[in-house]
Amino acid sequence: MAGLDERIEPIYRDVVKRNPGEDEFHQAVREVMESLGIVVAKRPELAEHKIIERICEPERQIIFRVPWQDDNGDVHVNRGFRVQFNSALGPYKGGLRFHPSVYLGTIKFLGFEQIFKNALTGMPIGGAKGGSDFNPRGRSDDEVMRFCQSFMTELARHLGEYRDVPAGDIGVGQREIGYLFGAYKRITNQYESGVITGKGLSWGGSLVRKESTGFGAVYFVREMLKIRNEDLEGRTCVVSGSGNVAIYATEKLQQLGAKVVACSDSEGYVYDEHGIDLNLMKQIKEVERGRISEYVERRTNARYVDEGVIWDVPCEVAIPSATQNELNGNDARKLIKNGCIAVAEGANMPATPDAVRAFQEAGVSFGVGKAANAGGVATSALEMQQNASRDSWSFEYTEERLEHIMADIHRLCYETAAEYGFPGDYVRGANIAGFERVADAMLALGLV
Repeated sequence: MAGLDERIEPIYRDVVKRNPGEDEFHQAVREVMESLGIVVAKRPELAEHKIIERICEPERQIIFRVPWQDDNGDVHVNRGFRVQFNSALGPYKGGLRFHPSVYLGTIKFLGFEQIFKNALTGMPIGGAKGGSDFNPRGRSDDEVMRFCQSFMTELARHLGEYRDVPAGDIGVGQREIGYLFGAYKRITNQYESGVITGKGLSWGGSLVRKESTGFGAVYFVREMLKIRNEDLEGRTCVVSGSGNVAIYATEKLQQLGAKVVACSDSEGYVYDEHGIDLNLMKQIKEVERGRISEYVERRTNARYVDEGVIWDVPCEVAIPSATQNELNGNDARKLIKNGCIAVAEGANMPATPDAVRAFQEAGVSFGVGKAANAGGVATSALEMQQNASRDSWSFEYTEERLEHIMADIHRLCYETAAEYGFPGDYVRGANIAGFERVADAMLALGLV
């Protein structure tokens, strides 16, 4: 990993000491801190007011038990989390993740990333994240409903459209959002539609919300390629994952003339040299909630691989959209060798530090997640706007807003990187630009 500035290194060491065992959080903090030495040198008031130290410490960490009963009458006890990280720019905003791997370090890493991602959108929203080690896979609708109701029984007191507005993430789709919102409405005795985003269209949701993270990542890739005087037309692409982000990144890539030849889930990946059949993938993953291996049973010439990794597939554009640290240095070097020219993180921190360094050294355009996948939270903020005004926008208008936001994020990252002497470095550009927006607000608000 790159070295830390001598003014920054003691701060990082203290973060590690104060938060033992939270490896993903340490990784996310270091990745941002590696960009900040030059900023602190230029702006000594940031050190004087301990802005970095304050940003690294959540404003509030909430941990609670979630008891619930399955269809057989057996009682289970899960653990719930909400880390309200920073509200300098607006109410806390960030998704909920339901997955067995969730622990406090996961939520803190995601919440820390969310601070800067939200800042880059230019929308008035702070950073937070939450979730549980509950696994909705294989559970009945009734079981998921009972879990969500128990989860919201505690979380409701910490939420509000001017306080904290969660959304979905891995394991939390529109079904879970519906049960969570229904429980919140019952507990509070009010229809506060702006308290949660990712809702259904008939009860306060926004068009483009489910597509927005994937669409936004592709818009960011398009902007990176424009800088290189290239475009997406005719490009061979690989998109890892097969959830919302992967499905709608695939859809937008296809709309812009690219060919996606591979996608994956936790058990393996599918390679389709003729291009992924998007309708079939949607049927398997969104309707049937099946495994990606089922794709080859209905599509001739497609191949399923349960050994190896999806990054073995040659491509010009890669969008890792599954989970954190899914793409390592060896994977990056294979992609580079096979002709990859652009990578955008559709998931949160899917590329390891070694992979990021390999891409940058090879001249691959690399869109870091806090910038490239900010389209989801940007459209969540647009949903909040519609809820506040009791309005509903068309798909075309909302997508146009998303497209402009992603272009603005790209421009901000690119120009900030150039301003600080790192032309084309979207990692430093995103980190510095997001950090400065939050830091300026914190300085203005005083020691709170």
